[in-house]
Amino acid sequence: MKKTYLAIVLGVPRVATGSLEWPIGRHPVERKRMSIRSRSPRAARTRYGVLESFGTLSLLRLEPETGRTHQIRVHLAATGHPVLADPVYGARTGRALPARGPGRSFPRQALHAAELELAHPTTGERLHLRAPLPDDLRALLAALRDEK
Repeated sequence: MKKTYLAIVLGVPRVATGSLEWPIGRHPVERKRMSIRSRSPRAARTRYGVLESFGTLSLLRLEPETGRTHQIRVHLAATGHPVLADPVYGARTGRALPARGPGRSFPRQALHAAELELAHPTTGERLHLRAPLPDDLRALLAALRDEK
């Protein structure tokens, strides 16, 4: 199975494409959160690529190679580029929202499950499912592009 996500993140990653490889497990103190500083982490890898950058925000394509809880959000927060408006992992960095411009009042985390590729359970046929970008994310990207 292959999953592809799109996310708008704070800042611009220094390296345009790569892999994030930090083990993930329960946060040592806040048990409802996940962390790369866990006492019992499990391997986790997320491939990413910057699709567009807008100065204070960037659009990323993400492909988790493992399936850890909150993996994408934890990995991005660990890089210093949390998902825009992420109330759990973005707020910890003090950078959940940009100070000004489009995105400063985005009401939800800017993460979208865009594609899923898997084998049909009966026929084995390869299925490729796509979900269109929601209206709010499409509008945010249009505003970011207009401001460029």
